[in-house]
Amino acid sequence: MAVAEIDLLGISQGAVAAPAGCGKTELIANALRRYSGPKPVLVLTHTNAGVAALRGRLERSGVGSSAYRLSTIDGWAIRLISTFPTRSGLDATILKVETPGNDYPAIRDAACRLLSGGHIRDVLASSYARLIVDEYQDCSVPQHTLVCRAADTLPTVILGDPLQAIFGWRGNEVADWNKEVCVRFPIVGQLGTPWRWKNADTETFGRWLLEVRRRLQTGQIVNLREAPPEVQWIRLDGTDDHGKQREAARTPAPDANAKVIILGDSRPASHRLIASQTPGAITVENVDLRDLVDFAQGLDFPAPDALKHVVQFAGSVMTNVGGADLLQRVAVLLRGGGRKQPSETEQAALDFVTRPCPELAAALLSAINQSPGVRAYRLGVLRSALRALNQCDGNVGNSFAETAVRVREQNRIVGRPLAKRSVGSTLLLKGLEAEVAVILNAGDMDARNLYVAMTRGSKKLVICSKSPVLNPAKPA
Repeated sequence: MAVAEIDLLGISQGAVAAPAGCGKTELIANALRRYSGPKPVLVLTHTNAGVAALRGRLERSGVGSSAYRLSTIDGWAIRLISTFPTRSGLDATILKVETPGNDYPAIRDAACRLLSGGHIRDVLASSYARLIVDEYQDCSVPQHTLVCRAADTLPTVILGDPLQAIFGWRGNEVADWNKEVCVRFPIVGQLGTPWRWKNADTETFGRWLLEVRRRLQTGQIVNLREAPPEVQWIRLDGTDDHGKQREAARTPAPDANAKVIILGDSRPASHRLIASQTPGAITVENVDLRDLVDFAQGLDFPAPDALKHVVQFAGSVMTNVGGADLLQRVAVLLRGGGRKQPSETEQAALDFVTRPCPELAAALLSAINQSPGVRAYRLGVLRSALRALNQCDGNVGNSFAETAVRVREQNRIVGRPLAKRSVGSTLLLKGLEAEVAVILNAGDMDARNLYVAMTRGSKKLVICSKSPVLNPAKPA
């Protein structure tokens, strides 16, 4: 069914199955662009980055802000119980979400109780015309329950693709698409035009990926020998496999404005290794920015090892820092030795030792980044560290550790800008798209992760594996 054939505004309760790249976001934008009712449409999705991306798409499509209210599912749950704190029966301190692992489940449960009680049905009905939920395959069981309770009052349509459900894990089990989701929201349409590839003049490639999706859903093999010319297979035979993967990661983009996505395994260390060895490559970081927070919490400015701490951090996010040599050279200069004048980086290090403070720590990191031969391959972490250092003053409530956490939370809302050449896992790169996708070890992926990885590139797909016949496990 083509995008134009599905009217989201005419669905009272139902689901639209949306394979990757088949126009799901455009379908939402078209519906909201046509909508002219007096009450806004409530649109929910899962992540702050997803909210930012969808809002940007709606703005580019000319959708007026009065037509919709956009939020994460959890964000909307927080708003509900904040508005009705007494009826929700939840301790207000939980709304600060200082311990996410405990607080978010409590927030979801309280919102479900609030909606289940029927006390705010009139408020809900008078506030929104209907409900649209995007990326529904990622809904956890409590989130699914929350949406179901809202759907008792509001006309509701959900959109998703069960083959892209890769966010489920112990403690965050997703709702079963067939046994739970489609029982409550029957399938009323399925998108079937590969718009991402059609718009890139590679429609045959896109049609092949739809066939791959069908095969993966039914537990069949994918034979890369039968793939269209946009697909390149690189054999991993145990002979310098890392070298082959490194060359694959350097696959040229089709033009100067095109982007390349490189998909590795789930280990951040492997992403950093490939990114550090690939010219122009940048890692896509987890939203918790754990290394930034650890750096900020561990940096004691007056401590004797403060310079070492900053230099070691620089070495974890940039190539060719030469941290040991820099520390040795600074030690010599501090003793009054050395015939050569200090370089800009060495002088920045000396300045920091003389007056250790956030401002000069930021100046040192910037000087290292500008040194010849140095390249920041974890640019998101470095930029966040510089922002936090420049925003803090060391006072209570505005320490480096505190501003680092604030910067991290700001990043969650803004989302991840995609570099020209980005390295990450399917979890980190899901929802993003580029002209070229490179899969470094396709043979180790299950069906869902393989499908997500294969559908990131619109013009070229490079697959590294031991065999051209991929046989991932059938999705549960």
